[in-house]
Amino acid sequence: MNRIKTIGVLTSGGDSPGMNAAIRAVTRAAIANGFRMMAIYRGYEGLIHDEIREFHTEDVSGIIGRGGTILRTARSKDFMTPEGREKAYEVMKRREIDALVVIGGNGSLTGARLFAQEYDIPCIGLPGTIDNDLNGTDLTIGYDTTLNTIMECVDKIRDTANSHERIFFVEVMGRDAGFLAQNSAIAAGAEAAIIPEDSTGADQLEQFIGRGIRKSKSSSIVIVSESPKCGAMYYAERVKKEYPEYDVRVSILGHLQRGGSPSAADRILASRLGVGAIQALVDGQRNVMIGIRNDEIVYVPFSQAVKSEKPIKQDILDAQNILST
Repeated sequence: MNRIKTIGVLTSGGDSPGMNAAIRAVTRAAIANGFRMMAIYRGYEGLIHDEIREFHTEDVSGIIGRGGTILRTARSKDFMTPEGREKAYEVMKRREIDALVVIGGNGSLTGARLFAQEYDIPCIGLPGTIDNDLNGTDLTIGYDTTLNTIMECVDKIRDTANSHERIFFVEVMGRDAGFLAQNSAIAAGAEAAIIPEDSTGADQLEQFIGRGIRKSKSSSIVIVSESPKCGAMYYAERVKKEYPEYDVRVSILGHLQRGGSPSAADRILASRLGVGAIQALVDGQRNVMIGIRNDEIVYVPFSQAVKSEKPIKQDILDAQNILST
């Protein structure tokens, strides 16, 4: 393998708080190790269309506390095709970019894995997703900030729920992973969390009604993972039909969950992972995600990071059930 001289960095897929801290860390760690740093705008789409410029230390000054991503992001249909990836490779060759750092979630790292296999390019992934659904890492960049945002919103909703004796169904992100719903439910003292990982076959709504409202509670908060078929609106409509004695409201938090200044935990995590990405390239690693397990930096093969869904620990589910009684 030729010696790496120039590294490209991009953010891809949904934005998450802490991405800018990761960009900053990757850039400064690369420069500190003698690499040339190229910033790629608008993710894989920008790579295909050569939206690239060189970054220096001053380009990442003052961004550690900013939400979103200064590189912007996009979902690229073209990169999903062999022709699109070939265009991206030609741009990398023309720009003399020898390795790629990709900050993103499951789809982004799947793209990096495929690209690396086809063109033998060293690719390093950073887990940038609010869903916390990548395997091999305890935490992903943006998860902690989003969890705190949800908790603060639910605390406010609780005030009006109590005042009006209502059931509130609060929909949060996490279509395929219930980490945000489950842990925000515990943090905010919600009565239930309805998540996609529930595999018992039981009716989650019936369990909630039977455990909570029917006993003594005059108002309740239920956190629901977003779903095109059975999100918060679905469960609210069911209550209206099946339990018309209850006053029901829905609050869909939407994209406000993605925004905001990253928490201290996310800034530290992103910074450590960003430095770890460059160290991985120095060590000759390729095609791995930089993760954190038991507070230690680890290298996770892409094939492991993007495999089937990451399980929620049973003790977390048990804690929610006990605390909501």
